[in-house]
Amino acid sequence: MSDLNDPRVFFAAERTLLAWNRTSLALMAFGFVIERFGMFMLILMPAHESTLQHGLSFWTGLIFVLLGAFVAAYSTLQYRKVIKTLKPIEIPDAYRTDPGVFTNLVVALLGIVLSINFLIGN
Repeated sequence: MSDLNDPRVFFAAERTLLAWNRTSLALMAFGFVIERFGMFMLILMPAHESTLQHGLSFWTGLIFVLLGAFVAAYSTLQYRKVIKTLKPIEIPDAYRTDPGVFTNLVVALLGIVLSINFLIGN
């Protein structure tokens, strides 16, 4: 429990949540690029088709996307834990604490949907 009675504690927690949101998006984007690069290489050099190389880029990309989804979900849980420890005076009146949580959960859900799309499309 915080003893500062200062709303800056809450805003610091919110900034941290949004920083983790950007990190999860970057991980998912990197995974998407890795997975699609393997497909690009198959199109570019069909005579030198390497199933191992395509499989490696597929699974590496999938792992990055799933890692990004996990980071988004886990950081949401951490943020909720921090918010529970704050006193009402530390959260500004009529300030909504839900938009960051909602955003992170949507990002996590979209990461899972993208992973399923990779698995079905492969």
